[in-house]
Amino acid sequence: MHTAPLDQYLFLDIETVPLVYRFEDLPEKFQKLFEKKVRYKITEENPVEKIYQQAGIWAEFGKIVSISFGIFKPENGKRKFYIRDLASDNERELLLKTREILSKFHKPDRFLCAHNGKEFDFPYIARRMIINKIPLPEILYVHGVKPWETPFCDTMELWSFGDRKHYTSLELLCKILDIPVSKSEMDGSDVARVYYEENDLEKIKKYCRQDVIALANVFLRFREDKLISPDEIQIINEN
Repeated sequence: MHTAPLDQYLFLDIETVPLVYRFEDLPEKFQKLFEKKVRYKITEENPVEKIYQQAGIWAEFGKIVSISFGIFKPENGKRKFYIRDLASDNERELLLKTREILSKFHKPDRFLCAHNGKEFDFPYIARRMIINKIPLPEILYVHGVKPWETPFCDTMELWSFGDRKHYTSLELLCKILDIPVSKSEMDGSDVARVYYEENDLEKIKKYCRQDVIALANVFLRFREDKLISPDEIQIINEN
C-alpha cells in the first residue's frame, strides 16, 4: 500500500456527461463515428440510441461537468481534510482551473489518487484537456514513464492485488469495508439526467464531493488509519 505522508496525496473524482443529451442531437458525422466505436455492443435489444446514454464514459463523446479535490493538511496539531469543488457548464474553464490546481500540487513524491483513476479519471482529464487545447500539467504527462513510476495512486488497483480482471466499485468497497457514506439522492447513472433535465450542477457537485470523501476513507482503511470525521472536513473555494 502507499505509505507516503497523507499530505502528499491529492484525492479527486470527476463527473461526466454525454456531449449532448440524445444520440439524435449529435452531428451526423459524430453519429457515424459513435456507431463505429460501439458497433460490437449494438443489438436489437440494445440499439445505438440506448448505448449513447452511457456516452459520458468516453472522452471523445463526453465532457466533465464537475471535479472535486481533497487533501489532508495538519492544522494546530490536528488533521484536516480540505475539499475544493469545481462545477461548470463551461468545461474549458473548469479544466483551466484543474490545470492550475494540479500544477501547484505537483512536486516529486506527490501522488494523484482516484478510484479506477488509471483507467478513467486521469486519462479522461488529460484527453479533455487536449481536446480543449489546454497544455497538460506535468503530473499528467506520463508518456514513456514506467507504470510503477507514474505519480498515480489507484484504490481499485490497490484492492485488486495484481488481479487485472477484477473490477470493484467504490460503492461496493465502502459497503464491504464498513465505511459510512452520506446518503445521496442520485448515483452515477443519474448524472446526465440531473445535468440535462434538472440543470442542477449543485446536486452533481455535492455527489462528486461525497465520492472524494469515500475515496479518501477507502485509502485510509487500506493504511489502517482512522476514517475522516465530520469535524475534519473543510470545504474551500466553492464555485
